[in-house]
Amino acid sequence: QVQLVESGGGLVQAGGSLRLSCAASGRTFRNYAMGWFRQAPGKEREFVAALSWSGGRIYYANSVKGRFTVSGDNTKTTMYLQMNSLKPEDTAVYYCAVRPPVYYSINYDLPDTYDSWGQGTQVTVSS
Repeated sequence: QVQLVESGGGLVQAGGSLRLSCAASGRTFRNYAMGWFRQAPGKEREFVAALSWSGGRIYYANSVKGRFTVSGDNTKTTMYLQMNSLKPEDTAVYYCAVRPPVYYSINYDLPDTYDSWGQGTQVTVSS
């Protein structure tokens, strides 16, 4: 059982920056991954980025490469998403989630492979 809490969302103008945090507590897998997803009104949940704790690997959606940076602390319980050069199309509710190690061979952009989702944090980018 893992509990996740996102924070750091808010309202910014296009070109601005935000840093999101995801804090994990409770029971965690020894080898697991964490991911960021986002969902805008009327759209499906979309993969943003993921961090594999065991391998130290990082994955990004093409839409955010070069603008967003995902990182974690050395406790393996907190994941960050630094978002720069924000665009109005980045507006969404951002969620973090845990990916069990059983899915290690599966693509990281599949939301159904994640569980223990957080409550989400709203990011709004004005034009």
